[in-house]
Amino acid sequence: MMNFRTPAGMNRRHFMKHMAGAAALAGPAMSLTNSFQAHADTLKRNHKSAIMLWMGGGPPTIDIWDLKPGANTGGPFKPISTSGDMQICEHLPLMAKQMHHMSIVRSMSTREADHTRGRYYMHTGYVPNPNVEHPSYGAVIAHEMAHKVPELEIPPFIAVGGGSVGPGFLGMSYAPFVVSSNGQVRNLQMNVDNERLAQRMYALASLEKGFIAQNRGPSASDHAKILDKTRSLMTSEQMKAFKVNQEPEEIREAYGATNFGRGCLMARRLVEVGVPFVEVDLGGWDMHNGVHASLETKLPEMDQAMAALIADLESRGLLESTAIIWMGEFGRTPRINGNAGRDHWARSWSCVVGGAGFKGGVAVGETSADGTRVETEPYSSQDLMASVCKAVGISLETTFTSKNGRPMKIANSGKVIKELFA
Repeated sequence: MMNFRTPAGMNRRHFMKHMAGAAALAGPAMSLTNSFQAHADTLKRNHKSAIMLWMGGGPPTIDIWDLKPGANTGGPFKPISTSGDMQICEHLPLMAKQMHHMSIVRSMSTREADHTRGRYYMHTGYVPNPNVEHPSYGAVIAHEMAHKVPELEIPPFIAVGGGSVGPGFLGMSYAPFVVSSNGQVRNLQMNVDNERLAQRMYALASLEKGFIAQNRGPSASDHAKILDKTRSLMTSEQMKAFKVNQEPEEIREAYGATNFGRGCLMARRLVEVGVPFVEVDLGGWDMHNGVHASLETKLPEMDQAMAALIADLESRGLLESTAIIWMGEFGRTPRINGNAGRDHWARSWSCVVGGAGFKGGVAVGETSADGTRVETEPYSSQDLMASVCKAVGISLETTFTSKNGRPMKIANSGKVIKELFA
């Protein structure tokens, strides 16, 4: 029987102990929801998308976006001028040419300096709470955008190269659909003929009806809603969006022959067919040792793929409808430790945004000369999330209801970072 990954937030043990053959089909079904078929011009008119570039591990933004030349904390890298009104690291020459499209928030100041808690907080705008699981960026944007596209065949929330934070109380219909950067989608190659497939789908549908009749809660009903989309997904033309090897060689070379490069190219292909939210993972930033030697390899990989993504979206007229968010769970210490590394630091660090409704080419906020503190108005995860929601046209008056009946304001009532908008 095929193995499959259960997206965060889903519990279906009760389901998986029934009908092993049918359960093999259920794998992708559990993580799929609305998707669509629409032309690019219609998509640009009707809705916006977002691409999150997730830097797992906590990138040292003091060495990337907010350099401190001459300070004891500054490190060896030099700042270079950009096409925007800011300077960035010398190891980002391609991004320097794209910064008129992007803006840096240099006054991020948060309290979660633990990887797990920081990842959750930066994805949801909420600190972890044992009594409620909050929806992540991807789930929120997919939930709010799905109604704008009437026919849905591929998932609206796709995580490339790594997992993401789950859908929380919004339910499994908005869980991340995880794919590798080479476009492999697990469990969609059944190797059975159409007649056998139809028999399995019928059996699984019968099982779902039984669960629904037992009033076991919303999960069984969600399963049934998703199931009738699974078969069309397996043969959908939209699945070609995952096949980055179908791109012309010069495009693939522009993004780079790396997992992150292929992931960014896939993200462009996915928003091009209408996917509301794509998260691309670039881990490996937990640099407690040899931070600057590591960055000399890491930054060129990031630079090439990120710059190519922005340029490609802009050339296709998609940047105006696609928000880009670059961030990790926190920054790293201004002080360089005894192992030539930097440790966890959430008090003063940077995130980068652009596209969609964002103003480009500006640096918002300032940190001190040594980078140890924010000297202007500090901004939180919920402020950044509120700003992304505004950029993609989601009302900040939106309120969800958690499973325990509590009303929850979108982006945890964060305030919009006004400098990011014209």
